[in-house]
Amino acid sequence: MRRVTWANLLARKVRLLLSAAAIVLGVAFVAGSFVFTDTISKSFDSIVEGTIPDLTVRLDGSQDGGGFVVDDRTIPASLVTRLAALPDVARADGNVEGQGLFVLDPDGKLIGGQGAPTLALNYNDAPSTTGEPTVTIGRGREPRGADEVVLDARTVEGSGFRLGDTVEMVTAGSTPRISARLVGIADFAGGGLAGATLVLFDTPTAQRIFLGGADVYDSVAVTARDGVSQARLAADVGPELGDDLQAVTGDELAAETQSFIDTALGFLGTFLLIFAGIALVVGTFLIVNTFSILVAQRSRELALLRAMGASRRQVVGSVLTEALVVGLLGSTVGLLLGFGLAALLRLVFGQFGLDLSGTPLVFEPRTAVVAYAVGVLVTMVAAVVPARRASRVPPVAAMRDEVALPESSIRLRLVLAVVLALAGAGLMALGLAGSGTTGASLVGGGILGVLLAAALGAPVIGRPVVAGLGWVFRRTAGTVGVLATQNAQRNPRRTAATASALMIGLALVTTMSVLGASINTSIDVGVKKEFTSDYLVTSPTFSDFSTTLAQQVRDTDGVGEVTQMQSLPVEVDGDDVFSTAIDSASFTAVYDLTMVSGTIDVEKGEVAISQDDARDADLSVGDDVTLGFPGGEQDARVVGVYEQSNVVGGAVLPFTTLAAAQIPRSDSAVAVNAAPGADRAQVGERLDRIVADLPTVTVQDQTEFIDAQRAQVNQLLLLIYALLGLAVVIAVLGIVNTLALSVIERTREVGLLRAVGLSRRQLRRMVRLEAVTIAVLGATLGVVMGLLFGTVLQRAFVNDGITDLSFPWGRLVLFVVVSAVVGVLAAAVPARRAARLDVLRAISTE
Repeated sequence: MRRVTWANLLARKVRLLLSAAAIVLGVAFVAGSFVFTDTISKSFDSIVEGTIPDLTVRLDGSQDGGGFVVDDRTIPASLVTRLAALPDVARADGNVEGQGLFVLDPDGKLIGGQGAPTLALNYNDAPSTTGEPTVTIGRGREPRGADEVVLDARTVEGSGFRLGDTVEMVTAGSTPRISARLVGIADFAGGGLAGATLVLFDTPTAQRIFLGGADVYDSVAVTARDGVSQARLAADVGPELGDDLQAVTGDELAAETQSFIDTALGFLGTFLLIFAGIALVVGTFLIVNTFSILVAQRSRELALLRAMGASRRQVVGSVLTEALVVGLLGSTVGLLLGFGLAALLRLVFGQFGLDLSGTPLVFEPRTAVVAYAVGVLVTMVAAVVPARRASRVPPVAAMRDEVALPESSIRLRLVLAVVLALAGAGLMALGLAGSGTTGASLVGGGILGVLLAAALGAPVIGRPVVAGLGWVFRRTAGTVGVLATQNAQRNPRRTAATASALMIGLALVTTMSVLGASINTSIDVGVKKEFTSDYLVTSPTFSDFSTTLAQQVRDTDGVGEVTQMQSLPVEVDGDDVFSTAIDSASFTAVYDLTMVSGTIDVEKGEVAISQDDARDADLSVGDDVTLGFPGGEQDARVVGVYEQSNVVGGAVLPFTTLAAAQIPRSDSAVAVNAAPGADRAQVGERLDRIVADLPTVTVQDQTEFIDAQRAQVNQLLLLIYALLGLAVVIAVLGIVNTLALSVIERTREVGLLRAVGLSRRQLRRMVRLEAVTIAVLGATLGVVMGLLFGTVLQRAFVNDGITDLSFPWGRLVLFVVVSAVVGVLAAAVPARRAARLDVLRAISTE
C-alpha cells in the first residue's frame, strides 16, 4: 500500500500541487504574520533596552491615558541637583519630553505625519541600563543654542537635509513655527526608532519651547554607581521625592513599556491572523473537493485493492498519507513564502511611518511549529471525509462505470444547515439585543453559523441560481449551454463545494462593502446635520495645535462666531471616556446639540454626558461624578445628557476644568462661521492663507470635511479588500482545480461528444460556461450572505455612529460580473486541455 500511495502521488502530482497551493497561501499568511509581529517586537525591544535608565523619576499619573495627556506639572531643577548628590547615584539628568512638534522636509512637507511620532527632547549623554548613552552624535556636534538642532540619521537621509541646513518645525505651543540650523546627526542606541523622528535641542531651548522657559523638567534619569542595584537606588532616591513624584526602576519601566507594546502588537497580530484563518477555511473547501474527486476517480482502483486484501484502514491510511504529503509540502513552501510576505508587510507599513528597515526579519521556532501544525492539520482534517468515503465504497459497486453519491448525505447536510442557520440567527438576535464586546461576539458567532449553514446547504439553495443560468445559457449558447448546465447539476455537492469557497470570500467582501457604505452614508448624514459651521479648522495629523491660531482667525475680516474645542481622554468614575472641552458660550453660538435632558452650558465643576455613556454608567442629570486626570481628580456634577454626536466626544466639560487639572490649553478643532453679509468664499480664502505655513492644520468646509472622512474609511476598506483577496485567489484556484479534475474524470464523455460532432470551440465554450455557473453561483450566494451580514453589523454598531444603512448596489453588481469573468479565466487551461484530447484515446479511456 505504501508503494501504491507513492505511485499515486507521483501520478497525480499536478492535481495535488494545486491543492497544496491553498495551503501554501494560508500558511504563508500565518507565518508572515508571526514573522512580521516578531520583527516589530524585536525592534521595540531594542528601543526599550537602549533608552531606559537605571531609575526614572516621573510625575505620578503621567502615564495615565497611555501617556498621551500631559499636564503643567514639572520637576524643579533643584531636585535633579539633590538626586545627583546622593551616595548611590552616579549622575542624574533632567529630561524635557516635548509633544506636538513636527519637522518639515526641505520642500515644506511633514516628516512622519500620521505615522510614527516625533520625539522632541533635550540633548544629554545619560546612559541606559546597558551603560551606553541613549543618543550619540555620529556626525557634527551637539546643539548649543536657541537656533541649533540635531536630527536622527534616518530622518536626515530620508529628507535630504545636510549639516548646516535650516530645519523648519511646527509646534502646538505659543510659537507655532520655529527654525533652527542642523548642527549634528544623532545615532540611537536601540539601533533604530521604528520610523519615529528624533529632534534634539539643548536644554534651555527645549525648556523654552515646551516648558515655558522655566528651569524645570518632565522626568529625571538617575544612573546608579557601580555595584548598586536598582532596588537599592530606588530606596536611596525615594525619601527625596514628594507625594506627586514616583521612582520607577529600569526593570519596572521596561515591563510597563513591554506590556503596552504587547497589547498593541497583540491587536495587530490578531487582525492579520483572522485573515489567515479565512484563507485557510476557504482552502479547506478546495482540499475536500480535490480529494473527493480523486477518490471518486480511483473507485475502481480502490476496489481492486480491497479485492486483493487491502483493509478499510489501509485505504483510509493511503488517502491520509497523500494528504499528509500535501500538507507538509504546502507548509514548507508556505513557511518560506511567509518571509516574503513579512518583507512586503514591512514595506507597506513603512509607507505609513512604521519603518523597520533597521531590524532584520525575526524567525522564532514557534513560527515553524505553528506553520506546520496549521498546514498539516487543515489538510488532514479536510481529507478525513473523502478518506472515510473511499473506505466505505463496496468493491462490486466501485467496479461499475460510476458511483453515485447517496442522496441521504445531501439530506443530512440540509438538516445540519437548517440547524446551523437557526442557531446563527438566534445568536445574531441575542447579539443585537446585547451591547459591548459580548453583543459583538454573539453577532460574530451568528454570522459564522449562518455562513457555514449556507456552505452546507448550497447544493439545495443554489439550485434556483443554476437553473436560472441554465435558462440563459440555453437561449444564448444552445446545446452547449444545456451541456454546461447539466455538467454543473450532475454533482451538486461538488459544484456547491467549489462555489462555497468563492461564496465565503465574497460574503466577507460584500459585508465590508455594506459596512463601509453605511459608515460613509452615516458620515454624510451626521455631518450635514451637525456641521453647522461654515468652516472647521483641524489637523490632518490628529494632533492639537496652538491656541494662537484661533485668535488669528477671530481677527480675520469677515469672520463671525468662532469656537474652540480640545479633545482628550478623561476618566469618568473610573471609566475612560474620550471627551471634549469647550467654552459653552461660543460653542452654543455655533452648534446645537440635541439634548435628552439638562443643558450643554457647562461651567467649572460641571459635565455633560452622551446618552450612551450615561446609560452605560447609569448616570443622569444631577448625579455627582469624579473626573480623573494625570495630576489628580476633579469633582463634577452632571448637568446635561445629549444624543450621540460627531462634533463632541462622550463627555463635555469646560476649559476651566482643564485649568484646574493643570492640563495645558491647545486646540483640536476650531469651528468658524462667516459674519452676516460676508462673502463666505472670501472668508475661506483668508483662512487658508492663515494656515498656509502650517502643514499640520487644514481648513475645510462641509464638503471637504466629508470627503476627508470618507477617504479614511475607503483607505481602510482597500486594505481589508487586499487581505480578503487572498481568500478569493484560493477560491479561484479551487475552480481551476475542480474543472481540471472534472475534465480528466469525463475524458471518455468528452471523446464521445467530439465524436458526435461537437467542435473544439464548442467544447471550450462548454467548459467556460460551466466555470461561469460555478463562479456566479458562489458570487450570488456570497453577495446575498454579505447583504445579510452587513445589515446585521450595521444594526449592531448603530449606537457607535453607524446610524444609516446603505447598499453599494453598483459595486455588488460589479462583484458578480467580475466573478463571471474570473470563471472564464479560470476555465482557460481546463478548456484548452479538454479541446486537445485525442478523440480515439478519449473514447477508449475507462
